[in-house]
Amino acid sequence: MRFVAGVAAIEEPLVRPVLTVGNFDGVHVGHRAILDTVVARARALEGEAVVYTFDPHPRRVLHPERAPKLLTTLEQRLELLEAAGVDAVIVEPFTREFARTPAEAFIRDVIHARIRPLEVYVGYDFHFGRDREGSMRLLVELGPRLGFSVTIISEVVVDEGDVNSTRIRQVLAEGRVEEAIAMLGRPYTIRGRVVSGDRRGRTIGFPTANLDSENEVLPGAGVYAGRLRLLDDGDPARGAVFAAVTNVGTRPTFRERGLVLAEAHLLDFAGDLYGRRVELSFLSCLRPERRFPSVGALRAQIRADVEEARKRLGAL
Repeated sequence: MRFVAGVAAIEEPLVRPVLTVGNFDGVHVGHRAILDTVVARARALEGEAVVYTFDPHPRRVLHPERAPKLLTTLEQRLELLEAAGVDAVIVEPFTREFARTPAEAFIRDVIHARIRPLEVYVGYDFHFGRDREGSMRLLVELGPRLGFSVTIISEVVVDEGDVNSTRIRQVLAEGRVEEAIAMLGRPYTIRGRVVSGDRRGRTIGFPTANLDSENEVLPGAGVYAGRLRLLDDGDPARGAVFAAVTNVGTRPTFRERGLVLAEAHLLDFAGDLYGRRVELSFLSCLRPERRFPSVGALRAQIRADVEEARKRLGAL
């Protein structure tokens, strides 16, 4: 997949581009409906499927106090777009100056003059231009005059609700990771490096890999069955996958208050992962996090969690 750092960096013209524009945080099933259409049309026209997106998120620049926490890092977003069959991604550095571009100028000078698409596909809630003044009507009217068609892709519904990033963040906050899977089309994952903790898990017989998360969104406090995948070279090798029981929370049995952490106990693994970069997936919620009256009671519950995780992961 070709990566372009903004429209000003386009050096070689895109080949018969079929375009979609948006933030694509999460690259969920609603986004996939758009991407699948773009890729199919690009193949039919012997052109390139192109995504035009922004970094950082526009609201982080314009209204940082209201900016959403993002489901995916830019690295994850690019990987997911490539996996969807996209040929080129243009990542526009979003600045206050760029935000002042009037809607019509955005269509004429950016979309048309720089990318020159044959067809444009956008989601039903797409807005653009200065103060989000650009409407679907303006895009649909102006596009054909400039030589490209515009198609609006309707919302995707899961469990009687529209799929969007806000809804996914909400169900994750409530620990409902199975519902997030239905809307994402895959398990929710976070990435980061394994760092040294207080090694308390080792003293009770369940050592954990403590994650310094690169992602902004963690599932709500609770215990989850999932998997850990190694992202860098070492021993075990890159790509190795292990079943895991992951606790997200503050570990209230040991302290009254603390930072929210994600720590994973790997099933059937006894090695050292300190310093390794990993990805944690959340497949099933086992229980909420809670305080136990003793370390012994906690140890017994973790044993039960491990057995339940084996059953659930074995059934997936």
